[in-house]
Amino acid sequence: MAEPSEGSQRALEPTRDPRATLPDLLEVLLNKGVHLDLDLIISVAEIPLIGVNLRATIAGIETMLEYGMMRQWDEQTRAWVRASMARHLPLADGEDLIAKMAGGHYQEGFHRTWRPGSAYLTDRRLIIHRRDPAETLWQAPLAAITAIRPIREDSVGGEQRTRILVTLEDGTESKLSAVEPDRLISLVREQTGLTGDDEPVDVGPLREGPMWYLEPRADGGIWRTGRAVLSADEGLVWRSPLDMRAPVRIQPAEITAAELTDVPDPTADATILELTTADGTIRLSAPDIAQWQQQLQERKEVSHGTGSR
Repeated sequence: MAEPSEGSQRALEPTRDPRATLPDLLEVLLNKGVHLDLDLIISVAEIPLIGVNLRATIAGIETMLEYGMMRQWDEQTRAWVRASMARHLPLADGEDLIAKMAGGHYQEGFHRTWRPGSAYLTDRRLIIHRRDPAETLWQAPLAAITAIRPIREDSVGGEQRTRILVTLEDGTESKLSAVEPDRLISLVREQTGLTGDDEPVDVGPLREGPMWYLEPRADGGIWRTGRAVLSADEGLVWRSPLDMRAPVRIQPAEITAAELTDVPDPTADATILELTTADGTIRLSAPDIAQWQQQLQERKEVSHGTGSR
């Protein structure tokens, strides 16, 4: 198929190559197209019985549109998609849907959890929306996105998953999931002109290990054994195997003081870490508690912009 000249549409020009294979044919079909101009006569005992006159053009949709074919079908299909989507996802006038796939948004705040839905990319916005009950979980104008990149983290089941980290012009970051994260990142970059590294960055735990937590009670409290994890996005999380929700979940930026104190504790070191926050004091103990204190302080400095990333 010949390439159309700028500002004009040219007719398809046939080519012939007897050495072509099936993969060659598929490549031509998708990227260039094939035009069939066929006159066929079926004969029996040299008597012509059936005549076939076939004129057909087979090509990928993008190639068809490039050569001015099937444009009415394309416009009608896009209009149907917009009308169908408008019943579930409010679209602005003239806003076109580019891609849709299963996805989700990681909700920050008092409860930190993944909220499932669908990821929608239009020519104006990136959206996480769920149909039932109808709710837009997260959205951002494409013009406000300053960076989008893949990150790799462990899921609840221990599997490594590729997530999407979106940075907005106000400096905020949001974590999204998608069934095809690489494709969604690529499409957003095409729409915004952004570039970036496609190699996922690990955002696993900065530190984890056994730890004791002094659970406050009316009689003064009781030491409980469990496991603590410190990560860049979750902060410090402590829970025991019996806890459905983590009793301790705190961001380093929320800590106003982190001091080591020599008081009786479950370990032989007799040293505990007291974390002071606006809501009170959290008391923790571990064999390597001094290292925990140091990393919490480092993360606090990074969150305030005083440390190096």
